[in-house]
Amino acid sequence: MSPEAHSAPRSLAEALRARDDSSLAALLRSRPDLVTPVPTDLTQLATRAGTRASVLRALERLDRFALQTAEALAVAPDPASYDTLLGLMAGDAGDPVVAGALPRALHTLREQALVWGGDDRLRLVRTAREVLAPSPQHPSPTGLGPTVQEATSGMSPGRIQEIVTTAGLPSTHDSVSAVAALTALFTHRKKLARLLAQAPEAAREVLSRLVWGPPYGQVTADPAAHLRWLLDRGLLLPTAPGTVVLPREVALHLRAGRAHRVTEPLPPAVVPAATHSPRVVDATAAGQAYTALATVEELLKEWDEGGPAVLRAGGLSVRDLKRTAVALDVSEPVAAFWVELAYAAGLIASDGEADERYAATPAYDEWLEQPPAERWVRLAQAWLAATRTPGLVGGRDAKDRTLSALGPGLDRSAAPEVRHRVLSLLAGLAAGAAPDTESVLARLRWERPLRGGRRDGEEGRREGEEDLRTRLARWTLSEAELLGLTGRGALSSQGRALLGAPPAAHSGPSAAEAPGTGSSPGAGPGAAATRAGTTGTGASGHPASDAPGHPAADGPGDKLPVHRHRVPDRLVPLSGPEQAVAGAEAARLLAPLLPEPLDHVLLQADLTAVAPGPLRRPLADMLGVLADVESKGGATVYRFTPASVRRALDAGRTAADLHAFLTEHSRTPVPQPLAYLIDDVARRHGHLRVGAASAYVRCDDDALLNEILADKRAAALRLRRLAPTVLAAPTDPATLLEGLRAMGYAPAAESAEGDVLIARAHAHRSPPRAAPEPVPDGPPVPDATLLTAAIRAIRAGDLAATTPRKPVGEPLAGGELPRTSSAETLATVQAAVLTGDSLWIGYVNAEGAASQRVISPVRVEGGFVTAYDHTADEIRTYPLHRITGVAELAED
Repeated sequence: MSPEAHSAPRSLAEALRARDDSSLAALLRSRPDLVTPVPTDLTQLATRAGTRASVLRALERLDRFALQTAEALAVAPDPASYDTLLGLMAGDAGDPVVAGALPRALHTLREQALVWGGDDRLRLVRTAREVLAPSPQHPSPTGLGPTVQEATSGMSPGRIQEIVTTAGLPSTHDSVSAVAALTALFTHRKKLARLLAQAPEAAREVLSRLVWGPPYGQVTADPAAHLRWLLDRGLLLPTAPGTVVLPREVALHLRAGRAHRVTEPLPPAVVPAATHSPRVVDATAAGQAYTALATVEELLKEWDEGGPAVLRAGGLSVRDLKRTAVALDVSEPVAAFWVELAYAAGLIASDGEADERYAATPAYDEWLEQPPAERWVRLAQAWLAATRTPGLVGGRDAKDRTLSALGPGLDRSAAPEVRHRVLSLLAGLAAGAAPDTESVLARLRWERPLRGGRRDGEEGRREGEEDLRTRLARWTLSEAELLGLTGRGALSSQGRALLGAPPAAHSGPSAAEAPGTGSSPGAGPGAAATRAGTTGTGASGHPASDAPGHPAADGPGDKLPVHRHRVPDRLVPLSGPEQAVAGAEAARLLAPLLPEPLDHVLLQADLTAVAPGPLRRPLADMLGVLADVESKGGATVYRFTPASVRRALDAGRTAADLHAFLTEHSRTPVPQPLAYLIDDVARRHGHLRVGAASAYVRCDDDALLNEILADKRAAALRLRRLAPTVLAAPTDPATLLEGLRAMGYAPAAESAEGDVLIARAHAHRSPPRAAPEPVPDGPPVPDATLLTAAIRAIRAGDLAATTPRKPVGEPLAGGELPRTSSAETLATVQAAVLTGDSLWIGYVNAEGAASQRVISPVRVEGGFVTAYDHTADEIRTYPLHRITGVAELAED
């Protein structure tokens, strides 16, 4: 028998009043909406806990078995005993698994203030019963219909008596006793079984179709004989013209007492689909992590001089997303993921100019200076916490508008919780185990059945469309692989450390035999960041089930039998210093697995250079100016062209600089064709000078200018000679430069002083921008300090509201403040100062808010009373004119 059974609270407020502080803290932690603002007393807390919005939010966070328990209570008598509830959950035959899990589910419902009362009088809060109880408009998930009493509420007394008589019961003097007799018959298993044994076969077939719901059916004005037999005995009751319903008592008899067709007391196991060597998993994930860094860098280089324009409604246009996908050589959904990831990490933002464009932020330059492993941690942590959902890009919103990357409407508050939970389930498997996707989705649906099954508020569910939570889980699995948190579907060591998870269970090769994994993540500082949920119970009060794992194997795709090992059922998301420590540990594990940047390339005679691996940043930046990337992969191929060499010369490099650079960084001799290319472009570079006339061309060789004037391709430039060595054009210098280069010349720009301009790449940056804030999924969970203060205030307010006091004049209605005259108030307070007694006062503050308090007056002077306020637990001063009245506390 539970402790609640020994007391008999008359209301939810009394049940809460009997709780200790730790139990109240658990309630406020599981239902944070109850603490904002802090209730004045336990009566207000109970009232708030029974509001529809709060109850619906609490029901959404129940797992399937706890929700099934609440649904069973909604169709049980009010109040119901524990044995009645157990019968509804386990059926007449009983179920030891259900019987073992039911106390924990009931504890969850009590802890969240959805159920109160002892085991002999269990009560579901009224709002929850209204939500979960069956009705014609809102059928119950149990498939049960109304009771006999509810179904006959509008039936004539004569018809009720006819049903009672036909059912073989004696007639009664009133409808109430007749309905009670019919209910007693339908709840008596043996008597009802004898009655059903007399039913025609067709009638029993009708009942079998209605028994598991929906319990409603249609009949004609002249029903068939077998339907008439059921109607005459009340086994089917009319609810509207042409509509009948199977009474709840009859359905429960046919179901052998079970409220649900399938009861799910235990969460479905996450089944491994394949297993790989932990070393292979970590190496694969590290390779993908490096690719993620390279992809984000390439994206930002594309937008370095100013990215795509911002749409009027916000976000990228479809055309710009396609261009970005082509530049990154990925599909459009994957391009949307990388763009959103960079945005979530604060690396790109709108520049805020009149011609608004996306650009890298100053934080991007700081990010580039960090070691690769730390840069990856920043991306991964930003992804874990982001509420923006790239998978929605290309879909439609509630107004049938296309959702664009970086645009509004992509935030889904459930995304961080789903990502963390999916990765936590992966962390519960053995090292190297890749889960079966459907088993992960089944587990998530069990843990949040209402959230998984309801309509998405923003989009609306279409027939055959998966719910949002399921889609978020699928996107999590694919995005984690893209980002390098997982490798071959299994959680990597660095991903495990980033979550603050304990080391994976190894069966087969030990950690020492898998050098690719590095040291155990639990051995370093990341172990201090591990925050596992209580191993005894999960978030919903259920015992932490041992997540399934499987032995590690050397080859991918090996199907192996499931075995169990002990892991925490839930991992709490890290925050603050713990998150920093976990990130440092993840970076430490990842760093040795990333390839070392190279300081050399291999030059080839076909005017290409091969980078056999990642290059150090100065070398990569310079080579990116001097040559064009021709292909990527394990090795990057760069091609030298006249245009690329001219680009390097425009950036201020000389031919000698380029020769020295290639000689220093090439493991092979500089090929003669490349040397000739550089010298030839440099020889012609700057021979022509372009300035502003609007624009002009000057050259010491007037024959070359004559050649340009005679060229038909120069007609569009409208050149005219100003002097033997100067040509002018009515166009801007940039257009003139491009036109001459298109004709095969290599002009150089010059300043107003006649100096050659160095055309360095202009890195366009947005003003400093903060990363987008995640959209919270409801009120934040209160921390320990707020919980302590809130409980203290609630207890003090409850003391003021419930402390016995002596009567003052007329009896006061519940919650009404005491009323005394000013003279009586002053005299009572002065007397309390002399005697040291405590008083109950009504007080109205400057904002007009009324409250009741228990005070111990210390001093009265100048129209103010200074007293120790038991409600606030501190010394306070109150103006006497704001005290509505006083009352002495009862001596007991």
